[in-house]
Amino acid sequence: MQDLTVTTLLAVFEEIFGPLLFWAMVVAAAVITALYIYVLIRDRSVSWKKFLWAQFSMPFGAIAAVLFVQTMTRSGFSDIGGPIDLVVLLGVAAGGAVGMAVCIYTIQSLFWPPAPHS
Repeated sequence: MQDLTVTTLLAVFEEIFGPLLFWAMVVAAAVITALYIYVLIRDRSVSWKKFLWAQFSMPFGAIAAVLFVQTMTRSGFSDIGGPIDLVVLLGVAAGGAVGMAVCIYTIQSLFWPPAPHS
Protein backbone atom coordinates (compact mmCIF):
# COMPACT_ATOMS: atom_id res chain seq x y z
CA MET A 1 0.00 0.00 0.00
CA GLN A 2 1.74 3.12 -1.25
CA ASP A 3 -0.89 5.77 -0.58
CA LEU A 4 -3.24 6.14 2.36
CA THR A 5 -6.50 7.47 0.93
CA VAL A 6 -10.09 7.44 2.13
CA THR A 7 -10.92 4.84 -0.52
CA THR A 8 -8.10 2.62 0.70
CA LEU A 9 -9.25 2.95 4.31
CA LEU A 10 -12.84 2.11 3.35
CA ALA A 11 -11.64 -0.98 1.48
CA VAL A 12 -9.52 -2.11 4.45
CA PHE A 13 -12.35 -1.61 6.96
CA GLU A 14 -14.82 -3.41 4.69
CA GLU A 15 -12.35 -6.27 4.38
CA ILE A 16 -11.87 -6.51 8.15
CA PHE A 17 -15.51 -6.18 9.24
CA GLY A 18 -17.38 -7.17 6.12
CA PRO A 19 -19.40 -4.64 4.13
CA LEU A 20 -22.68 -5.21 5.98
CA LEU A 21 -21.27 -4.87 9.50
CA PHE A 22 -19.00 -1.96 8.58
CA TRP A 23 -21.77 0.15 7.05
CA ALA A 24 -24.14 -0.79 9.88
CA MET A 25 -21.54 0.56 12.33
CA VAL A 26 -21.18 3.75 10.27
CA VAL A 27 -24.96 4.27 10.26
CA ALA A 28 -25.19 3.54 14.01
CA ALA A 29 -22.40 6.04 14.73
CA ALA A 30 -24.12 8.68 12.59
CA VAL A 31 -27.48 8.14 14.31
CA ILE A 32 -25.98 8.26 17.81
CA THR A 33 -24.02 11.40 16.92
CA ALA A 34 -27.15 13.08 15.57
CA LEU A 35 -29.12 12.13 18.69
CA TYR A 36 -26.28 13.42 20.91
CA ILE A 37 -26.33 16.78 19.14
CA TYR A 38 -30.13 16.81 19.43
CA VAL A 39 -30.12 16.29 23.22
CA LEU A 40 -27.39 18.91 23.70
CA ILE A 41 -29.45 21.45 21.75
CA ARG A 42 -32.72 20.42 23.40
CA ASP A 43 -31.36 20.51 26.97
CA ARG A 44 -29.24 23.65 26.40
CA SER A 45 -26.83 22.45 29.07
CA VAL A 46 -24.86 19.40 30.09
CA SER A 47 -26.20 17.30 32.94
CA TRP A 48 -23.12 16.66 35.05
CA LYS A 49 -24.78 13.72 36.81
CA LYS A 50 -25.43 12.01 33.47
CA PHE A 51 -21.94 12.98 32.31
CA LEU A 52 -20.43 11.30 35.38
CA TRP A 53 -22.32 8.06 34.71
CA ALA A 54 -21.21 8.23 31.09
CA GLN A 55 -17.59 8.54 32.24
CA PHE A 56 -17.97 5.46 34.44
CA SER A 57 -18.86 3.50 31.30
CA MET A 58 -15.68 4.50 29.45
CA PRO A 59 -13.41 1.64 30.64
CA PHE A 60 -16.04 -0.87 29.53
CA GLY A 61 -16.24 0.78 26.10
CA ALA A 62 -12.46 0.71 25.76
CA ILE A 63 -12.23 -2.98 26.65
CA ALA A 64 -15.18 -3.88 24.42
CA ALA A 65 -13.71 -2.03 21.43
CA VAL A 66 -10.30 -3.70 21.80
CA LEU A 67 -11.82 -7.16 22.19
CA PHE A 68 -14.17 -6.56 19.24
CA VAL A 69 -11.32 -5.52 16.94
CA GLN A 70 -9.14 -8.40 18.18
CA THR A 71 -11.97 -10.82 17.39
CA MET A 72 -12.72 -9.35 13.97
CA THR A 73 -9.05 -9.37 12.92
CA ARG A 74 -8.56 -12.89 14.31
CA SER A 75 -5.52 -11.77 16.25
CA GLY A 76 -4.50 -11.75 19.87
CA PHE A 77 -2.43 -9.69 22.21
CA SER A 78 0.58 -11.90 21.45
CA ASP A 79 0.41 -10.62 17.85
CA ILE A 80 1.32 -7.06 18.88
CA GLY A 81 4.60 -6.60 17.08
CA GLY A 82 5.78 -3.06 17.55
CA PRO A 83 5.06 0.46 18.71
CA ILE A 84 2.59 1.21 15.91
CA ASP A 85 0.49 -1.80 16.90
CA LEU A 86 0.34 -0.47 20.44
CA VAL A 87 -0.57 3.02 19.21
CA VAL A 88 -3.39 1.59 17.08
CA LEU A 89 -4.61 -0.52 20.00
CA LEU A 90 -4.63 2.54 22.28
CA GLY A 91 -6.47 4.50 19.58
CA VAL A 92 -9.11 1.79 19.33
CA ALA A 93 -9.47 1.81 23.13
CA ALA A 94 -9.79 5.61 23.22
CA GLY A 95 -12.39 5.54 20.44
CA GLY A 96 -14.37 2.85 22.23
CA ALA A 97 -14.24 4.77 25.51
CA VAL A 98 -15.45 8.04 23.97
CA GLY A 99 -18.06 6.24 21.88
CA MET A 100 -19.45 4.46 24.93
CA ALA A 101 -19.59 7.70 26.92
CA VAL A 102 -21.44 9.52 24.13
CA CYS A 103 -23.83 6.58 23.74
CA ILE A 104 -24.59 6.33 27.47
CA TYR A 105 -25.06 10.09 27.87
CA THR A 106 -27.38 10.16 24.86
CA ILE A 107 -29.48 7.22 26.08
CA GLN A 108 -29.81 8.76 29.54
CA SER A 109 -30.82 12.12 28.10
CA LEU A 110 -33.39 10.60 25.76
CA PHE A 111 -35.07 8.48 28.44
CA TRP A 112 -34.72 10.92 31.35
CA PRO A 113 -34.98 14.47 29.99
CA PRO A 114 -34.47 17.37 32.39
CA ALA A 115 -37.45 18.70 34.30
CA PRO A 116 -39.12 21.68 32.60
CA HIS A 117 -38.31 25.08 34.08
CA SER A 118 -41.13 26.99 35.71
